[in-house]
Amino acid sequence: MRRDPMYCERLLWSELRDRKLDGFKFKRQHLIASYIVDFACLDRKLVVELDGGIHKLKRESDAVRDAVLQTLGYSVLRITNEDLLRDLASALLPIREALKQ
Repeated sequence: MRRDPMYCERLLWSELRDRKLDGFKFKRQHLIASYIVDFACLDRKLVVELDGGIHKLKRESDAVRDAVLQTLGYSVLRITNEDLLRDLASALLPIREALKQ
């Protein structure tokens, strides 16, 4: 995925990389426990996951994954690809809010 990210991942990464989002450092495709998360701000222990259509079929495994990450102290924020494509600025708002906490 690092070599060939999907369009939505590239779009969000362009907003998160190089401390562009309010000065916070994010990592892309980062390993936490046994999971590779889409994006992580380690300073704030925030994981941002982009959910495409396949995630509708993976709700149970996503819930287990989220629970494991939460036991490690991470907050998990899920954003659908549709929301990201519909309005990028609005999709960034919950990320900004989570970073403030």
